[in-house]
Amino acid sequence: MVRKHLTRIYLGLIFIFLYAPIIVLAIFSFNESKSRGNWTGFSLKWYIELFHDTDIRSAFYYTILIAITSAVISTIIGTIAAIGINSMNGKMKSIMLNVNYLPVVNPDIVTGISLMILYISFNINFGFNTILISHIVFNTPYVILSILPKLKQLDVNMTEAAMDLGATPMYALRKVIIPEIKPGIITGFLMAFTLSIDDFMISYFTKGEGVTNLSIVIYSMARRGVRPTINALSTIMLTAVLLLMILINKRSNGIEKSKKTKKSEV
Repeated sequence: MVRKHLTRIYLGLIFIFLYAPIIVLAIFSFNESKSRGNWTGFSLKWYIELFHDTDIRSAFYYTILIAITSAVISTIIGTIAAIGINSMNGKMKSIMLNVNYLPVVNPDIVTGISLMILYISFNINFGFNTILISHIVFNTPYVILSILPKLKQLDVNMTEAAMDLGATPMYALRKVIIPEIKPGIITGFLMAFTLSIDDFMISYFTKGEGVTNLSIVIYSMARRGVRPTINALSTIMLTAVLLLMILINKRSNGIEKSKKTKKSEV
């Protein structure tokens, strides 16, 4: 019993250490004063000022556009790649899985610099396209990792039965395989979207003139001196990411519950 209480205390202290700065940041984004240590009253003026800033509005537009576009393209590529990897056998499958793990475990700064050097080598102009391609590159492995477990759970006999009944490979893919792995595809899309919004390091090395995202804007604002609008912007970004993570977890829990219900009915 004593160990359990101590464990709970330690966990509570860890969570306080992790989340207390975020809570303070969110609270002071509603502070009327510019002071970060003196609460003078509740106000939304920093949020109003934030949305009147043309640089932030432009960064927000590019952030959402890049996140949605890269997530859609990454999901399509990742789904095709996951199906291909799952159909492999032996050593080749192991090699492809390890290749897919590399971008995940690779530090973001290494990926960002590598992509920057690649674009320079091919004389590609930095801008919207370079950021978009970079986001697709680092998002696709996460999509593959989200879909592969669903493919492993897929009953191979279903596809073979569809083919025996006269279905073409493409028809079997559209009507049998994709509906079965749909939860993994949606989870992969949401994860890619979240990672794209949250990215700073890779975007920093691959951005061009006139194109930026919210993470880079926050970094630039912080270098000139921390303003209350940064608190407001950070709070909005944190809320958006938190809502997406809750949505992903809710969806995963709902799928698991439905599977358990089906099994119990059988």
